[in-house]
Amino acid sequence: MVDYIMKIIHSDIKHGTVKIKTESMDDLYVLSNIIDKGDNVKARTIRKIKIGEDDERKKSIVKKPVTLSIEVEKVEFSKYSLLLKISGKIIDEHEDIPKGSYHSFNIEENSIITINKVKWLEYQLDKLHQSTKSKYGGCLLVIFDRDEGFFVLVERYGYKILSEVKGDDQKKRYLEKHTSNFFQNIIKQIKEYHNRYPSAEIVLASPAFWKEELFELLEQELKQKTILATCSSADRTAIEELINRPELKTVLKNTKIQEESEIVNNFLREISIHGNAIYGLKETQYCANIGAVELLLVTDGFILKVRQENNYDTISNIMRNVESMKGKVAIISSENQAGKSLDALRGIGAILRYKVG
Repeated sequence: MVDYIMKIIHSDIKHGTVKIKTESMDDLYVLSNIIDKGDNVKARTIRKIKIGEDDERKKSIVKKPVTLSIEVEKVEFSKYSLLLKISGKIIDEHEDIPKGSYHSFNIEENSIITINKVKWLEYQLDKLHQSTKSKYGGCLLVIFDRDEGFFVLVERYGYKILSEVKGDDQKKRYLEKHTSNFFQNIIKQIKEYHNRYPSAEIVLASPAFWKEELFELLEQELKQKTILATCSSADRTAIEELINRPELKTVLKNTKIQEESEIVNNFLREISIHGNAIYGLKETQYCANIGAVELLLVTDGFILKVRQENNYDTISNIMRNVESMKGKVAIISSENQAGKSLDALRGIGAILRYKVG
């Protein structure tokens, strides 16, 4: 588990400038939601440069490390390649590099970049400062019953399924022996993940009494960092069920996934019970323009979509309007169930200060 945190090397918000060093994939995800089209980004990079005589045939191409500044046109984040790609036009003068030509920064862990904005939004500053606080150590969910189970690592911005385990097909004939062997296989896997993610707390979750039986078989060291939780079934639907269970709130209090789940659940309640929330781009834009939005919700998937459609300015203006009228902005991850629920409602919505007719 990565325990490093983003470092702010220099900050001058009055003049729109922040210089940071990334330390983890979480930092790249945060920056993908902070950096906007039109921002200026400066970084050390590798650039192909033509050198030699004026005759094109006599020129050679070399890769040279240079420091460049670009005006951002496109931001792409991939958690699979652990890469944040920022593209745009070069805005400073260089001897061998034409001003106005295009360049892309590949931002990775341990990159240093400077971001300059005309105005930082409050939610952007909040995300930036959250990333400089101590990192969440993680939570290992062990979800199982008597013959199958799986392991899930809950991180700050989401979760990933690590592996699955299944018991012997002859369980009905040798249930007692099977269960004992199956539990030992689960414990062996827990130990392996504990070594890999030593900061992660452990949650044993099952229907019925299986969790108590397995807990008694754990070594004392593992027992001390393990809590028990009940779920309706030992399948993937249990993940979101557990994230929303009250006994896990303390364990998950530093995760964005738990926070986002609460935000979206409250939003859905406002729609269904009080009628004090709206969704959809046009509806949200109208309410933002008249100052009726208390909390704006937007998924990162919807932001990616409008960026690809070159319509991000509309979303950016809505967020700026909301904050200028003392509202709040929440960016919700589309990878989690909360984000999927919001995406089903067109990816954008708002809780209102008052009902709009």
